Amino acid sequence: MRKFSFFGILFGSLLLASCQGGDQQSGQMGQGPMPYPVIEIPNRTVTGFNSYPVSIEGVVNSEVRAKVSGYITEVLVDEGEKVSKGQALFRLETATLNQEAEAARASVNTAEVEVSKLEPLVEQNIISPVQLETAKAQLAQARANYSRVAANIDYATIKSPVNGYVGRINFRQGTLVSPADPTPLTRVSDIDEVYAFFSMNERDYLNFLQTAEGENITEKLAQLPDVELQLVNGQMYDEKGKIETVTGQVDPTTGTVGFRARFPNPNRILANGNSGNIRIPQTYEDVPVVPESSTFEQQGNVIVYKVQGDTLAVSSVIQVQDRVNNLIVVASGIEPGEKIVAQGVGQLRSGTPIQPQPVPFDTIANSIKPVFK
Repeated sequence: MRKFSFFGILFGSLLLASCQGGDQQSGQMGQGPMPYPVIEIPNRTVTGFNSYPVSIEGVVNSEVRAKVSGYITEVLVDEGEKVSKGQALFRLETATLNQEAEAARASVNTAEVEVSKLEPLVEQNIISPVQLETAKAQLAQARANYSRVAANIDYATIKSPVNGYVGRINFRQGTLVSPADPTPLTRVSDIDEVYAFFSMNERDYLNFLQTAEGENITEKLAQLPDVELQLVNGQMYDEKGKIETVTGQVDPTTGTVGFRARFPNPNRILANGNSGNIRIPQTYEDVPVVPESSTFEQQGNVIVYKVQGDTLAVSSVIQVQDRVNNLIVVASGIEPGEKIVAQGVGQLRSGTPIQPQPVPFDTIANSIKPVFK
């Protein structure tokens, strides 16, 4: 009796669960297609930016080096100081050079006496003119040696080669320096304007050549729009720059092509060694665009759900030309006027019936609320 009752209870429980499951499925089927916001794809003109890392240098950036060996006796300027071309920056000790100069001057005097002694003897045919010419050659050599030593004394005062601002001073008073030192004494830079050096990979360079207006590189560069500079702190530099030159050759070690842009620097915000990112504007005129939030990625493909027959969501792969802010610039895969599901695409499957709820495109495109797909 107890065994029979147990199986009866088990059978009744399974029958009740089956009935309840059937009721739930009937209820879900009775709900019909779910509502989804739908937008119509427009054509827009949008401007994006291609960004590349840059290194900054002054337009004039000259190394200051010793031309002769010696100990630094005076450092005449400080870091960051504005200097003029020819202004003294360092002085080296000249005691040894002064001794050399005295010896060289004595050699000149001796050679001059010898020439003076031989000249009348030649006139009287007492000695050969060859002896006089030899003495004159020795005099010329002595004078040249003296000039060299005198120049070295002048080189002991190290002067600025250009107008600009003094950079880091790498050697101080008492340091022995020489022309062979790998590190310069300092640098003098003109940073009223600066160069921004950057590189494009070969693919981007070819795209640039094919899309920029102009018959040749010079014309293409001249017609490029002004560029922006994003500093390492994320802020945008106030001044706009201009791309001036391109090497036109692919570096075999890096596979890149070098560019140079020029930026004004009236407030000296930029300095040698600064870095950041250059932003080159790229304008797409009258192209179809899709909100990022209306797409999802699967196996490397970007997918949207088109509304087919006003009631069916069908997945479709689109080709991305660029991403600008929260918009995708579409190269192919969708046309203006077509309708897509605007939000909730992660919950759909291709061929799912829906109730389209039309919403303005900008409501989705300008939304700052995160959409999780």
